[in-house]
Amino acid sequence: MLTKGSLFWLLAYFSVLVWSAIAPKDLFTWFLEVVPALIGLVLLVLTRKSFPLTTLLYILLLLHCIILMVGGHYTYAEVPLFEHIKHWLDLERNNYDKLAYFIQGFVPAILAREILIRKQVVSSNAWRNLFIVSICLAFSALYELIEWQVAVATGESAEAFLGTQGYMWDTQSDMALALIGALCALLTLSHWHNRQLIHCHTHT
Repeated sequence: MLTKGSLFWLLAYFSVLVWSAIAPKDLFTWFLEVVPALIGLVLLVLTRKSFPLTTLLYILLLLHCIILMVGGHYTYAEVPLFEHIKHWLDLERNNYDKLAYFIQGFVPAILAREILIRKQVVSSNAWRNLFIVSICLAFSALYELIEWQVAVATGESAEAFLGTQGYMWDTQSDMALALIGALCALLTLSHWHNRQLIHCHTHT
């Protein structure tokens, strides 16, 4: 039986997914950007009963999926709101991708934290935080390697997926933002997350 929260989550997810799939800027780019969100949904469904997550983490994962879908619909270099910001602030590029990479560190940090705590992998807060940041950096590096291989395999058709917009340090700045995102998540959400973990434990 699905709860009201689960139904709202699924409604929001599929509403944005369907919208993003309607006349995207580039169908190939849409597919590449949305695949992680689709894989994530499958994993969440498969683990819903055996390893239900905290409400906080489900909300963050939904946010991450929506950011991927919006980027897939417009391509990261042409998201309208960030195009307006580009002109308002006289920037050289559309920085929606930088938001996405910040979230790529922010959300996985809480996911890694939840798994490490609930599986009792490490008891020391300091070591746990080190592992979390390392996992997020490794995930970010893996994504960059995947982008590289897609670009090599598909050539010019992957340009919108890469979204470098001529910035030579794009890969390095992407990983730096993932690092910053992971650190920000640990600094701002750890106490809230701890309270949710206690609540989750008492209801399992």
